[in-house]
Amino acid sequence: AAQAIILDLLTIRADRDRYYYGMDPLFERHPDILKRMSLDAPNLLPVLLDGLIWRSRTTEGGQRRVVYYCKHLLVDLEGKFSQNLEWLMDHGDPKLVCHPIVTHVTDLVWRKLAFRAFLQSRSWFLVTLAIFVCAQSIFNRLDKEEGGDGDDDDHHQDPQDVLLAIFIARCFIYAFSLGSWLIHHTVKSIRDFRRKNLIQVGCFRVPEYLSTWQSICSLCLLIFLLLMLCMEPIFHCLGDPTAANFAHHCSASEGLTQSYSVLSTIAILLYFTLLVDLSVFSTRISAFALVCSRVIAEVLLCGVGLLFAIVSFSCAISSLEQEDPDFEGIPKSAASLLKITLGMFSGDHLDAVMEQPPALLVCICLYSMIAIIFLLNLLVAQLNCAYAQTYQDMMGFARLNRMRIVVNTMPSVAEARWEHFVESLCLDERIEFGEGDIGLAGGIQVMEAGSLNPTLEEKVQRFAGTTARDAPWPHEETTSEEDVHSKIERMEKLLDASMKKMQKLVKGGSITSSKGYSSMGGSTIQESSNGSSESSS
Repeated sequence: AAQAIILDLLTIRADRDRYYYGMDPLFERHPDILKRMSLDAPNLLPVLLDGLIWRSRTTEGGQRRVVYYCKHLLVDLEGKFSQNLEWLMDHGDPKLVCHPIVTHVTDLVWRKLAFRAFLQSRSWFLVTLAIFVCAQSIFNRLDKEEGGDGDDDDHHQDPQDVLLAIFIARCFIYAFSLGSWLIHHTVKSIRDFRRKNLIQVGCFRVPEYLSTWQSICSLCLLIFLLLMLCMEPIFHCLGDPTAANFAHHCSASEGLTQSYSVLSTIAILLYFTLLVDLSVFSTRISAFALVCSRVIAEVLLCGVGLLFAIVSFSCAISSLEQEDPDFEGIPKSAASLLKITLGMFSGDHLDAVMEQPPALLVCICLYSMIAIIFLLNLLVAQLNCAYAQTYQDMMGFARLNRMRIVVNTMPSVAEARWEHFVESLCLDERIEFGEGDIGLAGGIQVMEAGSLNPTLEEKVQRFAGTTARDAPWPHEETTSEEDVHSKIERMEKLLDASMKKMQKLVKGGSITSSKGYSSMGGSTIQESSNGSSESSS
C-alpha cells in the first residue's frame, strides 16, 4: 500500500493547461520522509528516488533529456542545506548511494561547494605535515651531509642556522598543529558528553565522534605530539651551559633522544595515515583505498598465524641440543625463522645448519612448509575471496566516503556561497520536457546517452477533456502486471469449469443430436437415428 501511494504521488500527470506532480506536497508534509523510510521501510527508498527522475522517451541527436527533481534533496524548507544526504549516508547502503539522483546531487555539491572548502581545510594540514617532515627528517640530516667523515666531534653538532631552523619548525608544530588538534578534540569531546552522544567500547563509554578511524588516528597523533613536547631535547638542553644555543644533543638529553626519535617516527606515520583522506578527490583511488582497508583484516589474521608458528618453533628449536649461533635461544631463533619467511636467510647460514643435528633441519623444513607453503598461499586465497566480495560494492563505499566528506564539510561553507549556489541552479524555473513543452520546476535537466537508460514508455500521463480544478480526475485504465495476472486467473477458472461440465455430460451419455441451420439458403437438416432400425428390419 505504501508503495502504491508513493507511485501515485510521484506520477507526473498533465491536462491541456498544467502539470500535476506530488513531490512538493510530499516533502512539505513529511520533510523527514527519507529518514523514516531508511529506518522503517528501506526497500521503498529506491521507489521514492525513481519517482524523482523523469526521462524522455525520445532522443535528440543520440542524447536523451533527463530531469532530476532534486530540490528537496538539496534545500530544506528553510532554504538551508537539507539533511537528506546525511540520512542516506547514515543508512549506509552502498547500492543506494549509487542511485543516479543521489550520485548527481552528491557530485554537484562536491564540485560546486564541498571540494573547495575541503581543500582549504586540508591545506593547513598539508602545511603542518611539510613543516613537521622538514623539522624531523630533513634539517637534522643536513650536518651529516656537510660534516664529512672525520673523527672529530664537531661534525656531530649541527650548524647554528640549522639548529635555529629546527627550533622554529618544532615550535610551530607544537603551537599550531598540536594546539589545533587539542582544541578540536576538546570541543568535540565536551559537545558529545553534554549531549550524551556516547558509544560503548568494551567496558568504557567514549564520545561518538571517535567512531571513525580518522578521529582515532588524530587523537593518537595528539597524544604522541604531547609526549614529544614533554620530551623535547631542545627544551632540556636550554638549561645546559655547555650546550650550544638550540642544541638537541647534550648531557641533559642523553636519555631522551632515542625515545623522542621513536615518538617522532610514529607521529610521521600517523600524519601520512591521515593523508589517505585526500583520496576522496577521485572515486577510483578512494575505492582502491577502501578495498585495501577491508582486506587488511585477512593480512592481520595471517600475521597472527605466522606469529604463532614462529613462537612455537623458536621454543621447540631452543630446546634442541645444537650449537648454531643463529638459533641460540628463543629471540635469535624467532628472528632467524622470520628471516626464512621473508627470504632474508642467507645460504651461508643455511650451510651451517646442515652441520648441526638433523632434528634442527627437520624443524626448519617443517616450519617452512607451514609458514611459506601453507599460510602464505592461504593468505593469497583469502585476499582473492575478500577482494571479490568487496569489489561488487567498492564504488558504493567510495561514494559513501565522498558523501561523508560532503556532509561534514557543508557546515563550514559560507552562507553567501550557499545562497549563490542555490540561485545558480534556478530550481524555481520550469524545465522543458521537449521543444515548446514547458514542464515542472524544482529539478535540474541534463543530457545523457540515449543507450544508457532506454525508455520505451511515456513517463507523463496526459488526459484530455475539461481542465477545471474541481472536476474529478478521469479514471485511469491501468494495464499493470497485476491486472494481467488477474485476467489470466479468471480465464483459467472459466476454462476449468467448462472442462468439468463437458466431462460430466460425456459420462452421463446425454449428448443428443441437435438441429442446425446451414449457413447457405437457410434450409434445415434433420438428423435421425432411424438407420439402425431400418437395417434391423
